[in-house]
Amino acid sequence: MPALLTLGLAVSSCSDRYMENLNSDPSKANSIDPNAQLTTAQLQTYGDLGMVEIYRNYHYAFTQQLMGCWNTTNYGGRHTQDNNEMSRIWTSFYPNAFKNLTDAMYRTAEDPESKNINAVLTIYRVYMMSLITDVYGDAPYSEAGLGYIDAVYNPRYDTQEEIYHSFFEELREAEANLDPAGDRVDGDLIYGGDIAKWKKLANSLRLRFAMRISDADQEKAQQEFEDALAAEGGIFADGADDALIKYIEVAFSFGQDSYDDYRKNAMSQLLFGNDPANNPSYLCSTLFNKMKDSGDPRTYSIARFYCDDLMSATSPDNRIDLTQEIIDKNIAMAPCEPGAYSWEPWPTGYESDIMKALAESNPSITRTTMEREVEPKLANNFLKSDNPGVVITYAEVNFLLAEAALKGWTVTGTKEEYYEAGVRAAMDFLTDNYGCGKVSDDDFVAFVEANGLGHTDEQAKEAINTQAWILHFHNPSECWSNVRRSGYPRLKSPKEYGFGSFLTGGDEIPVRLCYPVLESSYNKKGYEDALSRMGGTDSWNTPVWWDVY
Repeated sequence: MPALLTLGLAVSSCSDRYMENLNSDPSKANSIDPNAQLTTAQLQTYGDLGMVEIYRNYHYAFTQQLMGCWNTTNYGGRHTQDNNEMSRIWTSFYPNAFKNLTDAMYRTAEDPESKNINAVLTIYRVYMMSLITDVYGDAPYSEAGLGYIDAVYNPRYDTQEEIYHSFFEELREAEANLDPAGDRVDGDLIYGGDIAKWKKLANSLRLRFAMRISDADQEKAQQEFEDALAAEGGIFADGADDALIKYIEVAFSFGQDSYDDYRKNAMSQLLFGNDPANNPSYLCSTLFNKMKDSGDPRTYSIARFYCDDLMSATSPDNRIDLTQEIIDKNIAMAPCEPGAYSWEPWPTGYESDIMKALAESNPSITRTTMEREVEPKLANNFLKSDNPGVVITYAEVNFLLAEAALKGWTVTGTKEEYYEAGVRAAMDFLTDNYGCGKVSDDDFVAFVEANGLGHTDEQAKEAINTQAWILHFHNPSECWSNVRRSGYPRLKSPKEYGFGSFLTGGDEIPVRLCYPVLESSYNKKGYEDALSRMGGTDSWNTPVWWDVY
């Protein structure tokens, strides 16, 4: 795998320049190995340090999972509209991953010896487009990436409804074209070219997309969901089917080279941060209190209490873990309120016995260091460069099946069975992929008995999607999309927490991000057509098509 990763890096660092030349200069080489282009696109998904900044700045704040570091609070927490920050997914994916996938698909489309790589490219291109349209709404898709191929330099903005309908058609066709006896897919960092698993991925994504449009077009959603369940390739059957992008261990740095190096999980790098004094992984009170108050056995696998004063700028290894002491002393824990800075208000502190003992042998530990704040931070397990990049998991599929059963769609199990399977799988996901301690069967049973589906359909919908919200902490794009689609958990605006005076972009939590401002010049007609469908204004308070909750 390391050699393949190196190849992907080489392509990722030059693909933008290559594709620019390909679009403008026919004398340049007109072919790259499509497997290498697949590798590049997969790695960029979570490996692009510039792109994933959008998750730290906006997504985690809007879903109220993180809050308190400057980036998260200043942009998402304060509802600050910054065009450069809002445009990161658009301006990163379209000219790089999306263009690579489109080019590779085009060159393999008519080759009978490339049916598998073409199908895999198609599935991944659909997934990448879902990341774009779920953030912005209407966007170029059917004509995107066709500058050199078909001289389409100003692609139309397809409606989100058209985009989603295309997803279903393309996934259905790609799944049918995949053949275990066909060509090898060598550039795949998710399944290593396992065609049977790619079939499951195509069908499982169809479940996600069907549920996404279930309030906007219920008949189409049910039809597509049930059709995906009946597809020959099947859906995810256990955690071994999880679609996870593999990254490798790379030392964290914030030099220019780090922005071009897609081999590591850049989202983990951002969550670690480059300033230990302003650690970006402060947990928001909404997430921490929900887990702690419900007796969730994952609470202290995800949240820990650290002294970071001795932590270096390149590794979390020197953090001093004070969690058990805080629990044993029954000290009040103070996660950051939505919209608050980590120091506003500063949480109640305590004098640490652990720090006192360490001070006897370490003169750098001062009195101030011994007096510790009590804000929960993201555990070290999630701050590693080789953490996986999450596309979709078996746990999510179970939550989708639970909600389908709740809606009365044709599934084989009950909503209770799928819900419990989803919670169990979500707990195991942390053990299998992040080295967290395994939740015992007794603790699992106690948790689901105390946190079941309730007595009404709405209570069941809330329970299912609240658990999906916790699961999706490591998949921020899906987390924000599912919160908007389902309406759960119900999130209050920072204004309701007393931070209204800090808000600069309106009181309500935004429901999309605005288009890059240069689109009004570069693709004026498509941009204006899209705005006309939103009432003429590029507002982040205008919901996307499927968001009708």
